[in-house]
Amino acid sequence: MPGNANSYASSTAGKFRPELHATFRVVIGAASNLTSICTFSSAPPLRGGRFSHRFRDMNDTKTLLDTLRNAAAPELVGAIETLIQDGEDRDLCRVNVLSFAGKRGLDEQEAISAFLHASRLGLFELTWNVLCPECGGVLDVNQQLRSVHKEPYDCALCAHCYEPTLDEMVEVAFTVNPRVRKIAAHDPQLLPLPEYLRQLFWGSGVALPESFEDVLEEITMDTIELLPGEKAQMSLQMPAEQLIVFEPVTHAAHYIDVKGEPTRERRTLALLYNKVRAPTVTTEMQPGPLRLSLDNRSDVRVLPLVWIAGRKLDDLVSNRKPFLTAKRMLTNQTFREIYRADTLDVDQGLKITSLTFLFTDLKGSTELYERVGDIVAYDLVREHFRVLNEIVASEDGAVVKTIGDAVMATFPTPERALAAALRMRDSQGRSPDQDRNSRRSLPGGHAQ
Repeated sequence: MPGNANSYASSTAGKFRPELHATFRVVIGAASNLTSICTFSSAPPLRGGRFSHRFRDMNDTKTLLDTLRNAAAPELVGAIETLIQDGEDRDLCRVNVLSFAGKRGLDEQEAISAFLHASRLGLFELTWNVLCPECGGVLDVNQQLRSVHKEPYDCALCAHCYEPTLDEMVEVAFTVNPRVRKIAAHDPQLLPLPEYLRQLFWGSGVALPESFEDVLEEITMDTIELLPGEKAQMSLQMPAEQLIVFEPVTHAAHYIDVKGEPTRERRTLALLYNKVRAPTVTTEMQPGPLRLSLDNRSDVRVLPLVWIAGRKLDDLVSNRKPFLTAKRMLTNQTFREIYRADTLDVDQGLKITSLTFLFTDLKGSTELYERVGDIVAYDLVREHFRVLNEIVASEDGAVVKTIGDAVMATFPTPERALAAALRMRDSQGRSPDQDRNSRRSLPGGHAQ
């Protein structure tokens, strides 16, 4: 795409001009089981590209919010300002943007764009968190997407390894910058166990109940806090249930299958905590007394607890809500414009199980330049790209690359791509004869 979109948007605002009589062609294709993604630089940003790193060190939150108003809708900036000023600490830790928008009746796409700009300004910190698809726990936290590796991630609580995919296993969350507002999660070692689990262990897609602390108390037999270098013992009377000795900070777990005839003989179990991820093992024991010896050899506070692994624990983590995934972020136009350096490496090898590509081609552009002259044709083609960019962004997609007068865009679903293609066709104001000359390839290889 030639030139900068900002240089002509004001002079060519409105619908696509009818003088552009070239035939417009759209091709849509769905790709499945992608093992890697090549990223390209898109066209220059329409909005927000002028924001620079100089704002990141500013302590004046009001100034940052005023700057944000240049890039985001007023109602969204107002909602973010209210959140920063009046929200509880937990509300400002790993913000689920989709929930934030839904609770306030705001547009999801505009909310995502607003938080991206807010993060770029330094109001929030953006993280890419790898999640366990079973329990929803956070297995790894990354400041950049390129830090997520393709090797399987181990969930000690679920005793299973999972190969990461960008569709549902990597969430994008936003935490308020400590220079803007200091919250408890900025110093995790001060969080009590319930809040540590709520804010840091479980991802933003786990819908914990209002009675979370009551349920937690019901399923927890005992818990203790150990500072670095400390040791302690627990004395338990084991029921005939499956128990989990779980430590959420170092993500360590040990299962105890309690079954058989009850005994009065005291059993012993010693567990050590450090930064080395050990595999989850299971020990069989009879119902009866247990002395649990715990040794914290890590450099952080640990919070070992003993859970009863029953229906209540399953129910606690089974309720889910939508969250912002890495896949959706990669198909977001604002992200590609202002975070174009923070994308995937070609050889990173992360998987997306399904992604839809849309290709457009402007036929007859050479004849157009000959008919109306270079300057007028150039202006018309740029206006064509502006309209396409707006349509792609409004359908939850992103322009990945432009080649001459062709566009390559990605969408999270085929339905979004098809809706964008139909709107693109309608924006051209073509005759039925021209429509019949336009070819579309739909997902699955069909053509119409």
